[in-house]
Amino acid sequence: MNEAPAVTKILLNKLNFTEDSLTKLKIFHKALLERNKKYNLIGKSTESIIWTRHILDSAQLVRYIKFEDNYSVADLGSGGGFPGLIIAIYNKNPLFHVKLFEKSPVKVAFLQEMIKILDVKAQIKSGSYKEHSIDSNYIVCRAFKKLGEIMKISREKALKSHKLIVLKGKNAQEEINIASKYFKFKYKLEDSITDNDSKIILVDVIKSE
Repeated sequence: MNEAPAVTKILLNKLNFTEDSLTKLKIFHKALLERNKKYNLIGKSTESIIWTRHILDSAQLVRYIKFEDNYSVADLGSGGGFPGLIIAIYNKNPLFHVKLFEKSPVKVAFLQEMIKILDVKAQIKSGSYKEHSIDSNYIVCRAFKKLGEIMKISREKALKSHKLIVLKGKNAQEEINIASKYFKFKYKLEDSITDNDSKIILVDVIKSE
């Protein structure tokens, strides 16, 4: 079964992707499959469901981001480009910045190639996130770390107040409960459009001036 037509309809009609961005997603999809033959950019078992499992799952986050001038999003642990590169493909504002944090040299090389081929506005922060400060209005994470660890990073490494947007599976509430033992925070829990069990955690992290 070809999942692409159904997903592209959602991307166009519900998430406001453009035809140009869809063309770039198709180029990216083809390159990802080709490169995954040699490198483990995504799990082999998910190759047949890339459009739903990886692309749409990442794309849904644009609903929670304001693509305003001089705003930016930091994607911690971009991997094969999820969700950061998908957000960069969607972005239509040349004054909005996407920063991809990735430590794997293989994945960094793939991301660099994709940024060039797709002609998208994104900057790669290679090496460990510990080597960088984070100066963004949004921090997004997908398959990165437990929520408590992400909260710790966002509070210690981020230079300014930001919205934390984290994709999680069925254990989202459990991770929230554990993290709340160590951090005080208010959150919203949104349903994922790709999986009934998956959730999106939204947290406003306020940094004292």
